[in-house]
Amino acid sequence: MIARLRIFLTLGLGLMFMASSLHAQNGIIKGRVINDLSNEALEYATVFLQNTTQGAYTDAEGAFEIKGLEPGLYNLEVRYTGFGTQVLYEVEVTNSRPYIVEIRMKIEEAATLDSVIIVASPFKRTKEAPLSLQSIGKEEIQRNPGGNRDISKVIQSLPGVNTSLSFRNDILIRGGGPGENRFYLDDIEVPNINHFASQGASGGPVGLINVDFIQEVDFYSGAFPATRGNALSSVFQFTQREARDDRIGFRATVGASDLALTVEGPYSKRSQFMFSARRSYLQLLFKLIGLPFLPTYNDFQYRQKIKLNDRNEITIIGLGAIDQFALNLEADSTDFQRYILGNIPVNTQWNYTVGARYRHYGDNGYWTVVGSRNMINYRAYKYENNDESSEDNKILDYVSQESENKLRVEHTSLKAGYKITYGISLEHARYTNSTFNRLPFGTINYEAKINLLKYGAFAQVGKSYLKDDRLTLSLGARIDGMNYSKETANPFKQFSPRFSASFAATPQLSFNFNTGMYFQTPPYTVLGYKDTETGEFVNKANGIKYINNKHAVAGVSYITESNTKVSVEGFYKKYDNYPLLLRDSVSLANVGADFGVFGNEPAIPTSEGRTYGMEVLVQQRLFKGFYGIVAYTLSWSQFTDQNGNFAPSSWDNRHIISLTGGKKFKRNWELGMKWRFQSGTPYTPADVATSSQTFVWDLLGQAILDYGQVNSQRTPSYHQLDMRIDKKWFFKSWSFNLYFDMQNVYNFKGSGAPFLDVVRDENGSPVVDTADPTRYQMRLINNEVGVLQPTIGIVVEY
Repeated sequence: MIARLRIFLTLGLGLMFMASSLHAQNGIIKGRVINDLSNEALEYATVFLQNTTQGAYTDAEGAFEIKGLEPGLYNLEVRYTGFGTQVLYEVEVTNSRPYIVEIRMKIEEAATLDSVIIVASPFKRTKEAPLSLQSIGKEEIQRNPGGNRDISKVIQSLPGVNTSLSFRNDILIRGGGPGENRFYLDDIEVPNINHFASQGASGGPVGLINVDFIQEVDFYSGAFPATRGNALSSVFQFTQREARDDRIGFRATVGASDLALTVEGPYSKRSQFMFSARRSYLQLLFKLIGLPFLPTYNDFQYRQKIKLNDRNEITIIGLGAIDQFALNLEADSTDFQRYILGNIPVNTQWNYTVGARYRHYGDNGYWTVVGSRNMINYRAYKYENNDESSEDNKILDYVSQESENKLRVEHTSLKAGYKITYGISLEHARYTNSTFNRLPFGTINYEAKINLLKYGAFAQVGKSYLKDDRLTLSLGARIDGMNYSKETANPFKQFSPRFSASFAATPQLSFNFNTGMYFQTPPYTVLGYKDTETGEFVNKANGIKYINNKHAVAGVSYITESNTKVSVEGFYKKYDNYPLLLRDSVSLANVGADFGVFGNEPAIPTSEGRTYGMEVLVQQRLFKGFYGIVAYTLSWSQFTDQNGNFAPSSWDNRHIISLTGGKKFKRNWELGMKWRFQSGTPYTPADVATSSQTFVWDLLGQAILDYGQVNSQRTPSYHQLDMRIDKKWFFKSWSFNLYFDMQNVYNFKGSGAPFLDVVRDENGSPVVDTADPTRYQMRLINNEVGVLQPTIGIVVEY
């Protein structure tokens, strides 16, 4: 009894302390307001919190500070004569650290007219991309139900975004493949943003970027700026937040699959830094529930900003990961477990990206110089029956490295109302490959190394016309080349023009259009494939070239005074020169959303594709405590088969619906829900006749697909409901966030493509077909998809 009284007394005192601490109003928002082009301070800019009486004016240094704020979310509005009004939505104020922000104001001619009332839009638009651009804030990423603080999962709430039914993060945009996306972190390209990445694609099961570093993410599903090349389906621009400058602070997070610690603070008077490290415990959960594979990941992230003076600054970033993947040989009691253990290889990876962005500001523009290096190492091996006691049992031994050294120089200025950007890019890439792979048709055994020099140039100009700048036009182009072959060396063969137009019929209603041609290099696995006997680069002789994609997008958008956006967009994409993989006679566009290596085989540039459809979006930014997104996509995705006929691609989900919404309540409670539906996914059936042969199955442990019937089958439709509940406590100098996240609330069981497996006896051994001793008896195993997944998360910040 005494022990129980002590517990109740301790809890009671704790709750009293927490309740008294909730009244503390020590929140601070501070930062600088500056001219985006010249980096000059803007004195007497008006900075205020919407729907409150609190605000401030900037001083001669452009600095401002708003003190005594109650913790919570605010919309921060900034106004200055001659510049467009800016609003920062959902600024999170806590007692544990000041919210520090650098607000870069853009000159707008219409803003100089006294008769014009400039109203800031809560939805980002640029001259280059008046449509197909979504901006996602840190709060939206963190609170997304089922998102696990992972940007790759969060964007699934947006129109045009498809996903595989597995637990991977493959990014599939408007019917394109998983290798058609590019990612930039503070303007520095990062080749991959996922752990356990698939070589030749870009997906993986877990995100690599720590959301604690992120201020905002700009997601382009079309209308790519000319400064961003080598992309066919999407471009992601991650903007990292400013680190605190008052003292060293900490943030610890326990999430669904990992533990994270972030440290930030002043490095010197003119420099601040952030550093984080994460370690997964996913392998412990997988072993506990009896999965046959055990993934372990670690990652590290670093950012430092150095302000040399008012005209010069440097931003340094670092991002790295170590991924290990082991087999759980004890999990072999079910047919599904035995099937996975029989074919999945052991693999490990490590990768890093380091880079720096130097920016020099002039009177009416700035120079940006970006230098970076990235490298990734892949290793995979497999033994028959997972018996590593003899090298004679080895089926697969694969080691590959990709490294890139990049330099980009660009200049942006505003002259006579024209926004002008131009620049050049250089890159040296090195790819190595050591492959030993026993296959039914023979053994592949070769080593390859290629060194590539890539080069490009780009320019873009945009201007607004008519009264109140109602008409905005932008014209851009870039050229790209590399010394892989004569076909790719001439950059003018990869001439990539683009054009955008936007007409504002009213301040709320606009009509938008974009068209462009885009080029992307095939994966290094395709470029570096060698013939085992001759030692020649097979695909170089086969004429492999840049993949080409032509876009046309048109749409209309309407923005209300209550921060609601309604938009409809139609799109058409036409692909040419996609590699056709000759071993299986399938387009490279149809593979990649799985673990493994893709493109490491002979190919010819003959596959064509087309994707088209429409998207509807209704998005409510945070308004009176409510927020939500309704997204619907109707699309078709087709690529040519081995006979040159168009067939559904692996990403041809005809209907995709996503409903996301939430409400913030008093006392810092929040409830969010997300429901997602997508119609059946095409898949290619197994070639039973070939797969059942004993020597084939003994070697591969999995089916060979019948690409003569490419994507002729479809899985049933799938839907899932996710829910998240948050509760936050704010103390004098620290904060505590507890959340409960549940994926697949009603435990819906979907069906993926079935597995072809051998019939096994009571000992788990394959059963030979009595009618044909050279074959095994075969059967299909249901591939059940969907599991109820509850998570409790904790975030502590000091």
